[in-house]
Amino acid sequence: MIRGTKTAKRIAAGAAVLATASAGLLAAPTTAQAASYNGACGSGYSVIDSLSVSGGTVFLTYNSGNGQNCVVTVRNSSGSAVFMDAGIKISGSSTWIHDGGNYTTYAGPVRIYAPGQCVDWYGTIASTAVQYNSHCS
Repeated sequence: MIRGTKTAKRIAAGAAVLATASAGLLAAPTTAQAASYNGACGSGYSVIDSLSVSGGTVFLTYNSGNGQNCVVTVRNSSGSAVFMDAGIKISGSSTWIHDGGNYTTYAGPVRIYAPGQCVDWYGTIASTAVQYNSHCS
């Protein structure tokens, strides 16, 4: 009988823990789904950095085969067209290479030849922009 009581208590305790954990999972607020890199820069490019922007993610990629950096701004989920932008430049330069317009899924890709140099890059979705200065590889 003692054995049965201990087993019953363990089962009850396990069920309570499971119920609490399940309730926590159900009640926990969900976070926005982060966009994943969509391969828009082409083959040979690997993501080396990313920035979160409201509604999506800006990805900085690099292709060691051709020495180019590439930027693409990707929405978390496609929808009606909104203003989006992706830009890149060599740090210290005043000339941005960018692709801006009303897009449903992503802006870019924009590329720059910059092996061994620092680059500044940015992305915009709707009215929110993020920028990273002097990413050096």
